[in-house]
Amino acid sequence: MEAPSTLPTMVKDGHDEANERERDTREMRRAVDVAATVRTSTAPNPWVGCVILTTDGRRFEGATHPPGGPHAEAEALAAVRAAGADPAGSTAYVTLEPCSHLGRTPPCADALVDAKVGRVVVAVEDPDWKVAGQGLSRLRQAGIAVTTGVEAEAVTEQLLPYLTHRRTGRPFVVLKMAATLDGGTAAPDGDSRWITGPQARADVHRLRAESGAVLVGAGTVRADDPSLTVRDAPGPDPLRVVLGTAPPDAKVHPCLGVQGDLGAVLDQLGDRGILQLLVEGGATVAASFHHRGLVDRYVLYLAPAFFGGRDALGLFNGRGAATMADVWRGRFLAATTLGDDLRVDVAPSTSTPSTPSPGRTAPAGRGEESN
Repeated sequence: MEAPSTLPTMVKDGHDEANERERDTREMRRAVDVAATVRTSTAPNPWVGCVILTTDGRRFEGATHPPGGPHAEAEALAAVRAAGADPAGSTAYVTLEPCSHLGRTPPCADALVDAKVGRVVVAVEDPDWKVAGQGLSRLRQAGIAVTTGVEAEAVTEQLLPYLTHRRTGRPFVVLKMAATLDGGTAAPDGDSRWITGPQARADVHRLRAESGAVLVGAGTVRADDPSLTVRDAPGPDPLRVVLGTAPPDAKVHPCLGVQGDLGAVLDQLGDRGILQLLVEGGATVAASFHHRGLVDRYVLYLAPAFFGGRDALGLFNGRGAATMADVWRGRFLAATTLGDDLRVDVAPSTSTPSTPSPGRTAPAGRGEESN
């Protein structure tokens, strides 16, 4: 029997492998942090971060620019060259698979190949049909070592709106609600300003800045006349969407009025390139999205307050679960203190994103405090 050959140049001992895993994790986490700095400026493109470690140990970083500008890999490579460093043989850490097609910018996979990088570490593959593993194949065909899955959970969470849109053709739906500890969202006279404090309301503005569109019912517009703009956080104003017809003098204008089936509404917004939809109210709209199973993430702001009775308006209008067996169950993701208030993030227990209409592929009540 022939003895197995030894390939000392291709085998790493356990110490080297442990060091590489530790370095990969550290640098990918840095790439995640870099991506976070452009969260509100890249849509409908994904917010991607890239870190390049050159063979002399220097680190260079890049993040995706607004549409039409360079992607993260190109930005990091430009930083390498601007410093007079050589990218050949370097390791690139990228949160999302490099693109392999020509759009408004050249393919990022080709840029890495042309730069003669030695290794590319990718957190998650891009489900966009124009990429879908082709970027990784391009790198491997060029002889570049490719590692995938490093910090995949963190990057999946960071890019969930983009990934959901590319897989379903619909936006990632965030339902925001604010309530007292006994579940009240407004007084019996309809007044809901303000249940939560300024820190919580500023966080809502950050959510708006991260969302391509914000949706309320026409009842909320008539009752509260919200503007739904971003004022207490950096970032752009979202597309304002009203389910129904807004009065002509409402502050929400200019807005998009939509009617009909909520699934069709999500399809329409997905076609517009909306990656994340923030649903702000009111209780009838919230119940409609909730009962249809269209919510991907619940964000509940809780104030340390009680209405102290049963006549306050609740989170949802209409009939709820008839038995304990019918109670909706989810998963707590995070609890964050915001001044005197608490933000609680909840996901459906089966983290299944909104499903597209059959045959489709990817490409009114009074509200709780909206302004």
